Amino acid sequence: DKNVDAIGVFTPAPLHVYMAVEAMKAGKHVISAVPAGLDEEECLELLETVKNTGMLYMMAETSYYRREIISCRQWAEEKKFGKIIYSEAEYHHDGLLNLYFDKNGFPTWRHGFPPMHYPTHCTGMIIPVTGERLVEVTSTGWGDDHEALRTNIYNNPFWSETAMFKTSGGHNARVAVYWKVASGGAERSQFYGTEMSYYMPRPDGTPGIIATREEKNKHKESEVQMKPYDQPNHYELLPEPLRHDSGHGGSHTFLTHEFVSV
Repeated sequence: DKNVDAIGVFTPAPLHVYMAVEAMKAGKHVISAVPAGLDEEECLELLETVKNTGMLYMMAETSYYRREIISCRQWAEEKKFGKIIYSEAEYHHDGLLNLYFDKNGFPTWRHGFPPMHYPTHCTGMIIPVTGERLVEVTSTGWGDDHEALRTNIYNNPFWSETAMFKTSGGHNARVAVYWKVASGGAERSQFYGTEMSYYMPRPDGTPGIIATREEKNKHKESEVQMKPYDQPNHYELLPEPLRHDSGHGGSHTFLTHEFVSV
């Protein structure tokens, strides 16, 4: 259809690359849900297809445009953090069992899906704020004898995984993706800088917190100031029709605006 310029791929994760590649070969730009691909080979196929077709591809990672991360990216650009020496992000999504089977009782793509195959809600906070790539990793996981961990097609034995990364700048970053945890649910991060640190709101209702030091007492621990941050919505970055609340921390309207504006 020559009247269609772009395709949205919001399908089961194992189909993302196949559908995105076919759409680009057909001359359509693509916006895709995360993850972009399930392994290096799939991601390279996406990259090559973009190069060969000249089509635009966008992985619609919501974390990049969460209100808090927009603020953090602005602070990082303004050098307010100083040097970010440690970052951490966590995606806690307990209660997925009802999505493991379809209405007929057959396993869906989520059945036993590995947590670290779905890291972008975390990495989508850390990478754009620090401006550094994740270049080395050590990861550990936890699982039990549940049927979903014994029979899934991914041979995945873990409910939850924690990874420690080394960044291209030589710093540390922690990523925690948990499918089974009594935490209240979370998509949040924390950034520890030499001049300022920031803690995103917690599931217990604790608001976002900024930690700064007074210039005259720059090296006295007792002079670090901890105060709640009044989070703006950043609607000034959007055209008037999109200045409204949306899912995943207000990110959906920003993602839409970026894709259609390129």
